[in-house]
Amino acid sequence: MKKAFAVLALSTQAVFAQNITQKLDKAAKDLMDSSGAIASSLSLYVADDNGNFIYEYQGNKGLSTASTQKIFTAAAALETLGKNYTYKTTSAYSGNISGGVLNGNLFISSNGDPTLGSWRYEAYKPESFKQKLMDAVKKSGITKISGDLVIDDSYFDHQTIPGGWPWDDLGNYYGAGVWGVNWRENQFDININGTDFKSFSYPLEGIKWLNDLKAGGSSDQSLIFTAPHSEVALINGTLPAGKTVTVSGSTPNPPLQLGAEVKQWLKESGIELSGKIITNSQLEIEGKQPLETPKNNIILTYQSPTLDKIIYWFLRKSVNLYGETLIKTLGKEKKGNSSFKSGVAYLKEFWKSKGINANMINFADGSGLSPQNYASARAEVQALAYAKKQPWFESYYDGFPIQDNGMKMKSGTMRDTKSYAGYHTSKDGKKYIFSVIINNYQGSGSAELQKILNVLK
Repeated sequence: MKKAFAVLALSTQAVFAQNITQKLDKAAKDLMDSSGAIASSLSLYVADDNGNFIYEYQGNKGLSTASTQKIFTAAAALETLGKNYTYKTTSAYSGNISGGVLNGNLFISSNGDPTLGSWRYEAYKPESFKQKLMDAVKKSGITKISGDLVIDDSYFDHQTIPGGWPWDDLGNYYGAGVWGVNWRENQFDININGTDFKSFSYPLEGIKWLNDLKAGGSSDQSLIFTAPHSEVALINGTLPAGKTVTVSGSTPNPPLQLGAEVKQWLKESGIELSGKIITNSQLEIEGKQPLETPKNNIILTYQSPTLDKIIYWFLRKSVNLYGETLIKTLGKEKKGNSSFKSGVAYLKEFWKSKGINANMINFADGSGLSPQNYASARAEVQALAYAKKQPWFESYYDGFPIQDNGMKMKSGTMRDTKSYAGYHTSKDGKKYIFSVIINNYQGSGSAELQKILNVLK
């Protein structure tokens, strides 16, 4: 009797699997037969909870992924750095303190903390760093600084933006570069009414504006163009007339911006700064030697949130800055080289060592913003299946958003690219790991891909 029951159960499972396969196949082929997909490429791969194959439609085909690229970066960072890893920002001084006067320079340096001054973490907002820094300066007995305020942004190399990022993206908040010292996620906001600037989220240091905005339309169709170290920013496109819209851009020089704000904090605290604001990158631009942060005379060590908290926001809100900082950190920690090229090479080596075919993962950055990223749906599922078996999985899984169709999955969106990758438990308890990517689809793609994935519900 037991044997008969086992045979029946296996038979039922086989029929169920066949039904799911047939439904997925029909949904995928219906999409690819539609008029909007006439020149499209689709990669779809579905596995069970253990990573065992269920269905694929060109599952090995490498396509531009957009932000589902982040699943590779997040998992590699959690395993390599550890979920309790923290970034550190320090303040120190050179020279000596006599009678309240610092006869030397005040330094602020960091190892690239992308969360410094972020609004996302309750205990780590700009006010938190301001309070701790000013308390540390006062505790050290400094009432006047005879030298300069030095922002030591030399931890990473000078390339702040991955090669291959579109120029249209660089000045917008999601195209912020990575610096040795980051501040406020290297983002600023402007409140604009029609074409008139009304206010900034904070005074933007040293920037002159070219405004080619036009009033029109019903939504924000503006673009900001800035470049690293640039003193000129351009905004163009259209904004709705008659209402105030908030537009977000990327800060051209975050270390300088932090320096300007610290100078103001010192003034508010009654601490006189006789010198000027200096960044090490600016010294090098001028052909001068950078100033090394003293190893002694440290007055403040400020730690970031732990990596698991950073990964949560990296995946949940798709923060590109976090992905590129992690790439530079991985390159620096594992290869002694903070270049994007080095970090991306490590990322590919990491996943190749986990059994993913190297031809299916052609990474160009850590966030997916570069259209030069290519990965297959099968590779994404293999990465998700690997993560599922790791002790840090809970921290990873927690970051995956719940999409409009109720499924917990990371999305990716870029011009003519849409993707989803994640985990789902069906109503009858079946567990799936999946990825679907479409390129060059003439439409949003969101509803169409979700229709395929709804088969798993």
